[in-house]
Amino acid sequence: MPSSIPPALRGRRAKRIALALPVGLVGTLIALPFTAQAAPSSDAVIAEVYGGGGNSGATLTNDFIELGNAGSGSFDLTGWSVQYLPGAPTASSKWQVTALTGAIPAGGSYLVAESKGTGGTTELPTPDASGSIAMSGTSGTVALVHSTTPLSCVTAADCAADGSIKDVVGFGTATVRETSPVPGASNTASVSRNASLTDTDNNAADLSASAPSPRNTTGGGGEPDPDPTPTPTPTGPTDPTDPPTPPTPGELRIHDIQGNTRLSPHTGKTVTNVPGVVTGVRSTGSSRGFWIQDSQPDNDPVTSEGVFVFTGSTTPQVKVGDSVLVTAKVVEYYPGGASSGAQSLTELSGPTTVVLSSGNAVPSVELVDAKTLPKDYAPSVAGGNIEPLTLQPTVYALDWLESREGMVIQVGDSRVVGASNSYGETWITTKPTKNPTPRGGVVYTDYDDPNSGRLLVTTLTSDRPAANVGDTLKGATGPVDYGTYGGYSIQATALGAVTKGGIEPEVAEQGSDDELSVATYNVENLDPTDPQDKFDRLAQGIVKHLGSPDILSLEEIQDNNGAKDDGTVASDQTLAKFIEAIKAAGGPAYEWRSIDPQDKTDGGEPGGNIRTSFIYNPQRVTFVDRPGGDATTAVEVVGTGKKDADVSLSVSPGRINPTSGAWSSSRKPLVGEFLFRGEQIFVVGNHFNSKGGDQPVHGRFQPPTLSSETQRLAQAKEVNTFVADLLDKDKDAKVVVLGDINDYQFSAPLDVLTKKVLKDLINTLPKNERYSYVYDGNSQTLDHILVSKGVKDPQYDVVHINAEFADQASDHDPQVVRFK
Repeated sequence: MPSSIPPALRGRRAKRIALALPVGLVGTLIALPFTAQAAPSSDAVIAEVYGGGGNSGATLTNDFIELGNAGSGSFDLTGWSVQYLPGAPTASSKWQVTALTGAIPAGGSYLVAESKGTGGTTELPTPDASGSIAMSGTSGTVALVHSTTPLSCVTAADCAADGSIKDVVGFGTATVRETSPVPGASNTASVSRNASLTDTDNNAADLSASAPSPRNTTGGGGEPDPDPTPTPTPTGPTDPTDPPTPPTPGELRIHDIQGNTRLSPHTGKTVTNVPGVVTGVRSTGSSRGFWIQDSQPDNDPVTSEGVFVFTGSTTPQVKVGDSVLVTAKVVEYYPGGASSGAQSLTELSGPTTVVLSSGNAVPSVELVDAKTLPKDYAPSVAGGNIEPLTLQPTVYALDWLESREGMVIQVGDSRVVGASNSYGETWITTKPTKNPTPRGGVVYTDYDDPNSGRLLVTTLTSDRPAANVGDTLKGATGPVDYGTYGGYSIQATALGAVTKGGIEPEVAEQGSDDELSVATYNVENLDPTDPQDKFDRLAQGIVKHLGSPDILSLEEIQDNNGAKDDGTVASDQTLAKFIEAIKAAGGPAYEWRSIDPQDKTDGGEPGGNIRTSFIYNPQRVTFVDRPGGDATTAVEVVGTGKKDADVSLSVSPGRINPTSGAWSSSRKPLVGEFLFRGEQIFVVGNHFNSKGGDQPVHGRFQPPTLSSETQRLAQAKEVNTFVADLLDKDKDAKVVVLGDINDYQFSAPLDVLTKKVLKDLINTLPKNERYSYVYDGNSQTLDHILVSKGVKDPQYDVVHINAEFADQASDHDPQVVRFK
């Protein structure tokens, strides 16, 4: 598992479909009823809800939901549903679903029959759809949804943020409603709209209680008209071939909606007939929609001319080059939720779209080169929110990207700095001379320099690049998007080929027989349920690329059945299978030492009981076994150090202060005492807590708050105290502290960890080689080997075999140190 990645939701990770840029011009006029986000609707609404059918005192035998259409065209219900939630839902409450077919006629009704009670005397008119939902007669919520998948929201706020919902009616004391619920529902009273189907997003204002009057698509049902009057016959000449009057743009354009800050000045409002040309379409997944861009910009570089139109789980019925008018609600969407610290994406949600013509040229595409993005990454407001600040696109890279949100940009030939992943995402740099590594990446050297030229390229086409760091992507064109992972990206509608840069997995230099080699390797949630190929590839890394080190600290060893949560904590089968794979690859017959954690106490993948373990070559080193170490017993340093070999461990293997709060839901360090050529070596294997919960580098809080650092500081202090105690008793003790520390060499936890007792060997490398992991296109250090002064002339190497490659056995590169 990528331990530096917050365990948050992936957000709206897109799945794409191939698109071609259109040529020619074909005129057409299409009215497209898309989903809405409980925004005021000009067409389909919930017209009436009745849950008292068949109850005591009721006349009608069934509950029902009636839909109405205030629009001038038929409203297609293919793929739609009505859904019901109890009035006072809990976290475990489930929406009940009735799927719909057919259509609501213009100005007409559509009747959905629900559960039949034991009372009542009058059947409903012939329903247009039927379900079996038993609704409350007094309190509940009904939603019209452009999906047949049950909703998951159980609060009004969460439901308002769900783009698949077109309309919501809460009655009685319903928790989920628009503004206020409708009072007065009973066994003899439904809640219904007036004849004009008014929708202002306030249920209490739009609907009222009255006698039930169900109507179907034929107009059947309802209360009888006490004074029927013949429908007047139209008079005067008519010509059915006369074309309808085309709609015209509304008063607001995209740049008005986007405004000059990160938040739209029109958030929460419904905007009408916003003009634009479609520049990209996302046709699959749960975040479908399309981008539009104004072909008549205002020439203000601060206000974006593009915007994403969100259709939820509904496939957009537009294509690139369509000139459209969009009526929708303006929404600020926070990928991962507002608490994630991410920036928001301004969207038009729940759209009704009119296509005016097709085959139009995509508006002007802006070229991004090495000089485009400013060198400064983001404004700083001492950890405060940068959202209210007026954008300065010539000063800050994040501001430049925000000022182009939704607009089409293009990069030319670009060096890859983050390998392609399974989502078809690839990181490139627009500033190839900024902090380059020898292998083609960009190195992260300080919090103040996150490399502003990095840009994520995703794809809306069927092309899925398989690029490694150092390769060249031959251009990409598409609208600017924003997501939880990576921040700003190009959603490519056109993607160039990949030219290989030629990096190869490294091979560590072999040491001499009188040198001890100690390595660390995060093997990414290894357990026996993983495919044999993973074991074999990791084994090849140890034998071929690390040269079969004498001692290895392995991070992310899981229990014998991995993520299965059944109380299993032992990892003997995991380690035995790995050692067999190493032997099959030509390596030594390693032995292992580990301590099983208490169930569910060490974090990591749920059920996996992750831990740090040692494997070692018994032909080269001896493990000094001192019994008594377990999940909760603390290892102590024994002896005075006044004479040779007078210092030892109370238990070996042992854990450093495992009951300390510093290790809550986190891996405990494993300490072992080894002998090499008669000399003691003390090894401390670590896997500190992850960066989960930190605000993102690309987020709206600048500088971001690193909340996870607090626990790593406490963990670093625990390890430092243990090593200091050891060195107090033997100042010449040879101590190797290593593992996945989950932080940078310039971070505060590393300062605490090294203080007075340890040297971080990553700092012995040239600055542009200080990395073992690649995240968001930044080559960075999470893994470390640190040594005490007793380790003389250490020969250290980070062996790059994983992090820079699209095809990787782990997301971490191993490290090794050799010394006599």
